[in-house]
Amino acid sequence: MAEPLVLLPDLMCDARLFGPQIADLSREIAVTVAPVSSGERVEEVASALLDVLPRRFALVGLGLGGMVAMELQRRAPDRVARLMLISTTPLAETPQQAAELDPLIIKARTGRLREAVRALRPVDSLAPGPFRMEIQAMLDEMAEGLGVDVFTRQIRVLQRRRDQQSALRKLRVPVTVLCGAHDITLPVKRHAFLAELIPGARLEVIEDAGHLPPLEAPDAVSDAIRDWLQAPMLPR
Repeated sequence: MAEPLVLLPDLMCDARLFGPQIADLSREIAVTVAPVSSGERVEEVASALLDVLPRRFALVGLGLGGMVAMELQRRAPDRVARLMLISTTPLAETPQQAAELDPLIIKARTGRLREAVRALRPVDSLAPGPFRMEIQAMLDEMAEGLGVDVFTRQIRVLQRRRDQQSALRKLRVPVTVLCGAHDITLPVKRHAFLAELIPGARLEVIEDAGHLPPLEAPDAVSDAIRDWLQAPMLPR
């Protein structure tokens, strides 16, 4: 039996980000979506999650969720059986990049939360297609539901997160790095770099998706997760 599947969503997203995968995969395995909003440092978020997650699990993280996933694997490698990283980066923010995020908190606190979130994840980060605006409307609704306090905490996590490159080089579990060909925020070459860091990692590019493949190309993502869950364990 496959390990329970844990899904970690992106900045200002909830379980609806993985709605198609939950509906599809939960017929076969246990699926949990865990929030990534319980602290202002990635270490705090990971520590809180380890208190409630299964003893051992397969872990998928997208965007901010991917950054938390990397920290979970670093802190508890015996509990993360396999890892899928979607639309994310192992690199820490530079001091300049971190400082540039502060105005977004101010913007959100002055009644412009939607504008602040879209500055980080513009509409053009989604692939062109008939459902782009429908997906964007769902993203706006998720952000409004989570609210300004969650946005502030998650921005602090982005600003203060550690560089994970050295930890990733030590991984000895099945890893898939997945991205959309149309992602302008984290292009394919950034994901190729991420995959090259990790021994045995597989890079999968979804041609009809941008930054949020689970919503843009749901069947392709579900298929990729199934393949990854069946991948053999690596020798340690």
